[in-house]
Amino acid sequence: MRLGFYMGYAPPGTNPTELVAMAQEAERLGYDSAWAAEAWGTDAVTVLAWLAATTTTLRVGSAIMQIPGRSPANTAMTAATLDLLSGGRFLLGLGTSGPQVVEGWHGQAWGKPLAKTREYVDVVRRILRRETLEHHGAHYDIPYRGPDASGLGVPLKLMVRPLRPEIPIYLAALGPKNVELAAEIADGWLPIFFSPERFDELFRPRLAAARPGFDIAPSVQVVVDDDVQAARDVLKPLLALYIGGMGARGANFYNALAVRYGYEREAREIQELYLEGKQREAAAAVPDRLVDDIGLVGPPERIRDRLDAWRESGVTTLLVATRQPEAVRVMAELVL
Repeated sequence: MRLGFYMGYAPPGTNPTELVAMAQEAERLGYDSAWAAEAWGTDAVTVLAWLAATTTTLRVGSAIMQIPGRSPANTAMTAATLDLLSGGRFLLGLGTSGPQVVEGWHGQAWGKPLAKTREYVDVVRRILRRETLEHHGAHYDIPYRGPDASGLGVPLKLMVRPLRPEIPIYLAALGPKNVELAAEIADGWLPIFFSPERFDELFRPRLAAARPGFDIAPSVQVVVDDDVQAARDVLKPLLALYIGGMGARGANFYNALAVRYGYEREAREIQELYLEGKQREAAAAVPDRLVDDIGLVGPPERIRDRLDAWRESGVTTLLVATRQPEAVRVMAELVL
């Protein structure tokens, strides 16, 4: 099992250079990769370019670059450029985000994200193979031939020769059909709030079509503290935000995931409290057992014992999500 450092995105009031410094320490400790994210704040690409320029062996991945934020051609150009600049160390993680971000931030229709993702990945792969691009699908029309087209668009081919024509592509996915799509068209899967005990029941059957070497790379929240309850409590506001506030009633992927994990009553209560503006009460409603299911918390010995479940589930890369330099070191000592 490899280790990656999940940088995420810089929280409000912080600078991405703080995350880069932790990623540089992760490289020194023997981590395989580091991953930057984006929501509606710092973008992933700039951070990864900075990180690649200041490291030598660490693979640099996007977890994720938002599909609605870039055309497939722009994403392919970015991937080729980052791979060239990093000497073949780039990993392209993609995801659609949710309807609140797609429509509220990027100004696009939520539409049919599965079909859109399939088209998007196909176009990106074809560009990286330097095919002359012509694609006329339900979501992307290249060259554009709509009623307002100038008629001057012509099929083009990527000008630069990529260092690797098959840059690994990862998909972020939670729902059953999304996971199946990742197994079918991608080289790896980036789950969040992954429960190793639920893997065989909920996820393994959906990965049946995965190609050899398919990378299962969940991010796991890690908090090192001799006080187990205090460590759990650090993660509860985060879980309350996602389960309660990332979406609307009936349209929250993280809430639905908690329900699938067997926390239907608790997920409903967390969401009701959060949407009523009672964030502290929502955090208090997050069960200790759920934190233990999806996180690694407590003293190093407890985390060490818990790691067996992650190894046995088939995880191939564990992305350590933490803001504790101590946790980055502890995980290296326990896994590498």
